[in-house]
Amino acid sequence: VREMGSKFDPEKDKVMVDGETITRTLTKSYLALHKPKGVLSTMFDPEGRPSLDDFIDLRKERLFHVGRLDKESEGLLLLTNDGDLAHRATHPSFSLPKNYLLELRGMVSKEVVDAFRNGVELDDGMAKVDKLTVLPGQPGRTLFDVVIHDGRNQILRRMAAATGLTIERLIRIGMGPIKLGELTPGKWREIQGAELLSLQKALSIK
Repeated sequence: VREMGSKFDPEKDKVMVDGETITRTLTKSYLALHKPKGVLSTMFDPEGRPSLDDFIDLRKERLFHVGRLDKESEGLLLLTNDGDLAHRATHPSFSLPKNYLLELRGMVSKEVVDAFRNGVELDDGMAKVDKLTVLPGQPGRTLFDVVIHDGRNQILRRMAAATGLTIERLIRIGMGPIKLGELTPGKWREIQGAELLSLQKALSIK
C-alpha cells in the first residue's frame, strides 16, 4: 500500500504486515451503560474530560456509542461494534422510542402538560412527546415519565425551556425494548439472549 486512505474488503481480502496476517474480530458486542451526569457522550475526549471509555477500558474490542446524552443528562446508552445495528438505532426511519424521567422544579400546570402532549413550537419546528405520565414527586418537584421518538438535539430540555420549566434531573431509562433497570451510574452490562433478539426485532434485523 503506497497511498493514504486505501480501502479493502475484510470479507474477501487478506491483509499482511511484515509477513503477519492481520485478522479481524467477527464477535459483535452489545452493552448497556448507565452514563453518569457530567460525563461526555464520546469514547475519548482530547481535553481529558470524563468520557465513556473511562467505564469500559477493560473491554478489548473497539466500541462506539449509539446516540448520545448531553453532559448534564444521565442514563442509558448503548455501546456496540455492530455498525448495522448502530445505524438503524439512530436512523429516523426506525426511530427507537426513548423513555425518560424528568424531575422538574416546582408544580407543573395542566396547560404545560397538555403542551408537551399536543406540541411545543421550537425554532426548528413543532415537538411533542408520544406519551407523558405525571408521577408522584418530592415536595416542590414534579416528575414526568416521558416517551418520545423525536431525536433532535436536547429536545426535551428545549421543550422545557420553551414552556418555562426548569429541569433538575434528566435520566434516560429506556431505548426501545432495552431498559436501564438496576444499573447504577458508571456500570454496564451485556445485552444478549432474548433482550438482544427483541432489540434486533425492533430494528428489523434478521
